[in-house]
Amino acid sequence: MTPGPAHALFLDRDGVINHDDGYTSRPEDFKFIEGIFDLCRTAKQFGYLLIVVTNQAGIGRGYYSEQDFLTLTAWMCARFEAEGAPITEVFFCPDHPKHGIGPYKKDSFDRKPNPGMLLRAAKKYRILMQNSIIVGDKDTDMLAGERAGVGTRCRYDMVAQAAGQMPGAATHQIHFLREGIVLLQDARRMQATGQ
Repeated sequence: MTPGPAHALFLDRDGVINHDDGYTSRPEDFKFIEGIFDLCRTAKQFGYLLIVVTNQAGIGRGYYSEQDFLTLTAWMCARFEAEGAPITEVFFCPDHPKHGIGPYKKDSFDRKPNPGMLLRAAKKYRILMQNSIIVGDKDTDMLAGERAGVGTRCRYDMVAQAAGQMPGAATHQIHFLREGIVLLQDARRMQATGQ
């Protein structure tokens, strides 16, 4: 029987978990962003599922294979496990509507800004999307979260925006990943008081 309902911390990969150096496909090129393990450990302590939702058009473009991606993902998940923040599941979309090769050339409902990956996760794990959080570094992440009904959509951007300027569909903005811990604490407090 599926447990639930649950709430989740959805994470983009490139630009949130690791520095986005362009089509990262090998462990030796994968550089974790400072604060990601602290954020995820706190989320786990508060009962959040950790779910990665990542566009991986490098597969569709032929830059690396699905097996390369899965090998890197297993390595990444082992690191999270060792850091006390096990990832529940990694959802990925290898397709690209213009630059995909062969079967990967399509406009997939899973490819962000479409909400497919988030909706599949919500169905599989009985996730309360309004009580969940997505952290991403692009407008496409925020739009996917909005379209899937994610209540807190946090844009991670190391470069500060002008005061009061909230990018796109984001509800919050952070410049350091550890700032996301405050969002988790606020969300937990609101859930506890029924707000």
